[in-house]
Amino acid sequence: MAEREHEHVRVAVIGSGFGGLGAAVRLRRQGITDFVVLERAGSVGGTWRDNSYPGCACDVPSHLYSFSFAPNPEWPRNFSGQPHIRAYLERVTDTFGLRPHLRFDSEVRSLRWNGDGLYWEIETASGALTADVVVSATGPLSDPKVPDIPGLDAFPGKVFHSARWDHDYDLRGKRVAMIGTGASAIQIVPSIQPTVDRLTLFQRTPAWVLPRADRKISGLERWLHAKVPATRAARRGLLWGIRELQVSAFTKRPNELGMIEGLAKGHMKRAVKDPALRAKLTPDYRIGCKRILLSNTYYPALTRPNVDVVAGGLREVRGNVLVASDGTETEADAIVFGTGFHVTDMPIAHRVTGANGTTLAEEWKDGMEALRGTTAAGFPNFLTIIGPNTGLGNSSMILMIESQLNYLVDFMRQLDVLGGKIALNARPSAVHAWTRGIQKRMERTVWTTGGCDSWYLDSNGRNTTAWPGTTAEFRKVTRQVDLAEYEVLRVPAARAGARPEQAAKAVA
Repeated sequence: MAEREHEHVRVAVIGSGFGGLGAAVRLRRQGITDFVVLERAGSVGGTWRDNSYPGCACDVPSHLYSFSFAPNPEWPRNFSGQPHIRAYLERVTDTFGLRPHLRFDSEVRSLRWNGDGLYWEIETASGALTADVVVSATGPLSDPKVPDIPGLDAFPGKVFHSARWDHDYDLRGKRVAMIGTGASAIQIVPSIQPTVDRLTLFQRTPAWVLPRADRKISGLERWLHAKVPATRAARRGLLWGIRELQVSAFTKRPNELGMIEGLAKGHMKRAVKDPALRAKLTPDYRIGCKRILLSNTYYPALTRPNVDVVAGGLREVRGNVLVASDGTETEADAIVFGTGFHVTDMPIAHRVTGANGTTLAEEWKDGMEALRGTTAAGFPNFLTIIGPNTGLGNSSMILMIESQLNYLVDFMRQLDVLGGKIALNARPSAVHAWTRGIQKRMERTVWTTGGCDSWYLDSNGRNTTAWPGTTAEFRKVTRQVDLAEYEVLRVPAARAGARPEQAAKAVA
């Protein structure tokens, strides 16, 4: 028998999107350099690396969809496209010296808490290691969700998800079926419509669509933002403030959203003259219940002669014939799924085993819950960036990420202040109290009262995704760790001097 020692780090970060790179920057700025960023792919970028479909762009203004500590005066448009956002993340990686910490092709296969040594045992595709603290920044939009459609496996054509776009497959001249009408679909449809032979949109539920106030940012504006940082900060502050003022309509007074519905209906009417098509495209739920989409080209594309809108989801596939829930049959050469992601059932949760010997997925079987959206009971020294009830319906997720990074920094500070080999485990009572408060507030929101079935809701119909407040409020409640909400775990004195790499030995 031979003994093998594992590498040990202070912190292991999972994922290199906005959350993972942001965590890496904040750790370095805090003076913590003993960390790694475990990335399953071969480059940074997260969802902005994976989503490269035609027309892919952000629906949040660029100057708000960026780190406050890494402003970019050179954004080319109000709403920047995927290539520019991905390039921004590459620059952040280089600017803050993160390359030495990156471990590419290192998908995390399992994480297991070692209660004797108070550390995490991590198995990755590139080897094993241990860590005192784990920061999961895999994000909710990382693992595509494809519905189980009878006959799909026997479809003779091409099938792929929008987040796994096959750029080697040429859609020109093909009969294409687009499944779904979410944020990706409304960008894909107008991008591929001019070149495909036939485009059939399978619409299970129509979306509310507002105009997209996009334009090029002039050279003068970019020069001003670079030379006079106050102008850049003012622009960001204005974008932020407008969205903060909108929150109460979503969370407390959904009836106030009626005026916004009128704007959306007017936007549709100007582009879609056919009353029958307008009827298909008009939602029967309150605007905001599902994510509001922005596009100036989606509705015009749907009126083109080579586009059909089927008012029903895909029910089954018979050879190259697609059958909708209303019985409509369509022949296709390719199927593109724009059916979203595993949001309320994040795959990483199945790979994390906590102090009680159960996985995070098992603990969350009745619904995700985490203290301040970040820490779960029974999973010591494990923090999630963009965890339960941290999502937004109208503003920039980067604001929420940075608030959780503040919490991470104070979490690490508390560990140092307490001293020794310790861990912080969220008390179940604190987690449940936090969750009860969130769900109580959720009762008044448009996501609950709006009359829709959205991806914000889990299988039990509970909204475990969205944050029912302003970003300023979230920043306040995550400013620092309240030790009263945690149990402090310590290694027994007899083992306190042992290094984790000495304790975490595997016997071959």
